[in-house]
Amino acid sequence: MGNQLDRITHLNYSELPTGDPSGLEKDELRVGVAYFFSDEEEEVVDDRTPSDCGFSKDHSPAEEEEVDVEGGGPFAVSEVEYSAFCAQECIFSKLRENEDLDVYAAPTLLAMCKPGDVLELVAAAQPPHWAVCEHDGWVIHLHKGEIRRDDLLDVCGGRHGRIANSRYRYRPLPADLVVQNAAGHVGLRSEEICWTNSESFAAWCRFGKREFKAGGEAHSAEQQYFLKVHLSGSEVHTLVFRSLEDMIRERRRVDASGILKELSLVNGGKE
Repeated sequence: MGNQLDRITHLNYSELPTGDPSGLEKDELRVGVAYFFSDEEEEVVDDRTPSDCGFSKDHSPAEEEEVDVEGGGPFAVSEVEYSAFCAQECIFSKLRENEDLDVYAAPTLLAMCKPGDVLELVAAAQPPHWAVCEHDGWVIHLHKGEIRRDDLLDVCGGRHGRIANSRYRYRPLPADLVVQNAAGHVGLRSEEICWTNSESFAAWCRFGKREFKAGGEAHSAEQQYFLKVHLSGSEVHTLVFRSLEDMIRERRRVDASGILKELSLVNGGKE
């Protein structure tokens, strides 16, 4: 597989519109560069039941047969856990020991969320799909190369989800500005879009940081991101990236593939 940094192609930073880090976009900064899109956004919203998607109640195996998977949750789902750092600062955490990672059925999630919330929809063998809650059950999200406004129940399909406002440790923008960021980009397609996946788009809407955009930060030897992949027990693999975008894309690839053995080929070693 080789070093992850060697297999990702970057566009020249000076060629890319990075936008205003405050989260307020100008029209002329959105258009004019064709970005590459990964296959992870070619998702199919299917009719699988929660059990088909890898969900179960937090019971012993003997009890799982009695679980009502059609209920509102909460459900536990088997997921790879991560923490991420820029220099010494923790910027991302998805650790069950530190936070509630239970997920909920779509109607329950709909009742829980409010405008400006970031939602994370999960299913087995898929990267999580992220969306920004707008109002009255509508969400805005990046899907198949288009920023769309859709009904949350339709977007969820067979997936369950959670509110992921605190997944990233940056200071959030006010809720009305988060919604404004998302709504202002509805209808953009392919070459007009500065994000390579739904997570980066939703996180940019909430935090307004240009690092979530494709090519949104200059690469330097001093700027490094460390992704710690927490496996069973105390086993941890650490990967090093030059940009937040690279780190997000690799983490989502692992979520979709479920192949952890490749990690040791990327940046070796257990801690």
